[in-house]
Amino acid sequence: MELLLGIDLGPHASFIWAAYGAVVAVIGGLIAWLYIDGRVQQRKLAVLAERGVRRRSARRA
Repeated sequence: MELLLGIDLGPHASFIWAAYGAVVAVIGGLIAWLYIDGRVQQRKLAVLAERGVRRRSARRA
């Protein structure tokens, strides 16, 4: 089965393509999760900043 790039993947081509698809789906899901979680954390930090909560590491004048 020579679908892409002229590579013969043999009788296990469907398994190989399914494995590649699964990897792409998992990595895509992780990237989406990190992006969404980052946005959620930024919103939480903004709410805390509005309430006057500061970082412990911030020096007081």
